[in-house]
Amino acid sequence: MTSPTPGPRTPAPSAPAPRLIATDLDGTLLHDDKTVSPRTVAALAAAEEAGIEVFFVTGRPARWMDVVSDHVHGHGLAICGNGAAVVDLHGGPGNHRFVKIRELAVPDALDVVRVLREAAPGTSFAVERTGGLHHEPTYPPLHLDPGESVAPAEKLLAADFAGSTVADQPVLKVLAFHPELDPDAFLALARDAVGELAAITRSSPSALLEISGRTVSKASTLELCCAERGISPAEVVAFGDMPNDMEMLTWAGASYAMGNAHPDVLAAATGVTATNNEDGVARVIEDILAKR
Repeated sequence: MTSPTPGPRTPAPSAPAPRLIATDLDGTLLHDDKTVSPRTVAALAAAEEAGIEVFFVTGRPARWMDVVSDHVHGHGLAICGNGAAVVDLHGGPGNHRFVKIRELAVPDALDVVRVLREAAPGTSFAVERTGGLHHEPTYPPLHLDPGESVAPAEKLLAADFAGSTVADQPVLKVLAFHPELDPDAFLALARDAVGELAAITRSSPSALLEISGRTVSKASTLELCCAERGISPAEVVAFGDMPNDMEMLTWAGASYAMGNAHPDVLAAATGVTATNNEDGVARVIEDILAKR
């Protein structure tokens, strides 16, 4: 979806100067072809040069971060898996290092699978561990992730599954796919059925849910990273486009929904910028730096 793309709205003059920019990737920083435009590369570099840290905060796993590995600058950190992991990208492709892991407890994951099987028959599941993706036979294959192994979710989550090599890897999230339900309806149904067992969100245009530990979100992990740096929410500018960005956008002192954002995101953010294909993030960064 698209909407008019007004000029970026900046924080009130009394707001603290931004110290950290937190941006989603897909549908936000990246163009639809999954590239980072030259304008955006220049804006990110200028922000870092001005002393503003840039954090990529994404639902992507660490192994899908190569697209931005060259743009992490000094700190080298990214928040992946909707807050389930903080990853150091300095090692380059295939050598990312987990700095912080906020796992989904296996008993909670099993409970969620059981509840969703009952509440939404036809749901298929995948399990995202630190070492890779494992999925059920009916889960739709991903071109970026063929899957490390294929089995029912209950087996994928078993303590003895595939030996200790896999079973010892923390579970970052469980994914649940339904072939027929409306994406927002599936999200509402799942949240109602699962309750406090886990955090559930979505970032895909399909009925694909992302299930994390009870208190895990982009916002809660970003808050931890900011606290370590003495950065307050008022000093953070955040960008996003989908429901998995909602908590981050409402936590940050200033937040921008992309012109292509989900309606709930457009309503939650403090401002709206241009679409991802129109370099909406870069436009706001340029405006921030021009006013410093």
